[in-house]
Amino acid sequence: MQAIESTVAGRIISVLVKPGQVINEGDEVVKIESMKMELPVDAERGGKVVEILVADGDEVEEGQALVRIEG
Repeated sequence: MQAIESTVAGRIISVLVKPGQVINEGDEVVKIESMKMELPVDAERGGKVVEILVADGDEVEEGQALVRIEG
């Protein structure tokens, strides 16, 4: 299993994937608000979403795991 991590500190605006969903490298999985900008977090590799670790409105730190995938 591998985690998709936050690239910046900020607040989760929306989680765009669901458990069981198959994603590809480059797919947008989460949107984060940081410094009044909306920033996408993209999958660095493809796989199946196993677990969502954050919810809309959560505050996150840079490097924090957001979504776990396998495959």
